Amino acid sequence: MSQRDTLVHLFAGGCGGTVGAILTCPLEVVKTRLQSSSVTLYISEVQLSTVNGASVARVSPGPLHCLKLILEKEGPRSLFRGLGPNLVGVAPSRAIYFAAYSTAKEKLNSVFEPDSTQVHMVSAGMAGFTAITATNPIWLIKTRLQLDARNRGERRMSAFECVRRVYQSDGLRGFYRGMSASYAGISETVIHFVIYESIKRRLMESKASASMANMDEEDEAVKDASDFVGLMLAAATSKTCATSIAYPHEVIRTRLREEGTKYRSFFQTLSMVIKEEGYRALYRGLTTHLVRQIPNTAIMMSTYELVVYLLNG
Repeated sequence: MSQRDTLVHLFAGGCGGTVGAILTCPLEVVKTRLQSSSVTLYISEVQLSTVNGASVARVSPGPLHCLKLILEKEGPRSLFRGLGPNLVGVAPSRAIYFAAYSTAKEKLNSVFEPDSTQVHMVSAGMAGFTAITATNPIWLIKTRLQLDARNRGERRMSAFECVRRVYQSDGLRGFYRGMSASYAGISETVIHFVIYESIKRRLMESKASASMANMDEEDEAVKDASDFVGLMLAAATSKTCATSIAYPHEVIRTRLREEGTKYRSFFQTLSMVIKEEGYRALYRGLTTHLVRQIPNTAIMMSTYELVVYLLNG
């Protein structure tokens, strides 16, 4: 891969991630609130718990209820909490990811069967590991800001204040909380790209067959709207399958990133959540996550493909 190709993939990945992050930020905030351990404490209108002897039953709010209360108590601006760090992080994160993915795929094509499932799996895993390690501090700050629930008129914590508080309480190690859960989430990325590349390859084969049957058409080499619709559907389908399988790591990561949290490690958090709240708690916020991830991933991937296509002529 030439230097120009690498820069193209860097720029395209950054553009795709940025557009998706801006359009789906409100859903991201609602999802993070639902995943946190403090959501039942924040939403006072819901009957939080009923004590019957030694047992405690916790009731969690739904996405629409959570959205309604954020708007009522905090105002519309709160739906964009953490957007600053998100925008700061999403471009380099996606750029690093796509560049690492493309580079790894090119190298591995000479080791395994070109464009095989093994190539896509290993490339996606390596790219995910690289991006997570480089950008975890940014995502920790984003999560802390999204969980910072303040009523209307109250002073909101800024990103710089959040950085200072994390450093004062936990030092540099504090910025890497939740990274173990992110590494576990690489499985989602691997599943996503394997399915996406498979669908994309089938779409290209179908288009090639159609082009052979219509050699007289002048625009046979031009991507039309149907190509990008197909890519969006491929991205949405692959992401839905991957997210549904690997979602619990999202909840565990949010718990690990909470301020003053009792959660210490991936498996300790997993065990504690199951023990205190049951298995259903591991899928809290899944509906909101899917509603957000499907359009976000479709927008990101189609923007990435479009930018690469335009820059490569």
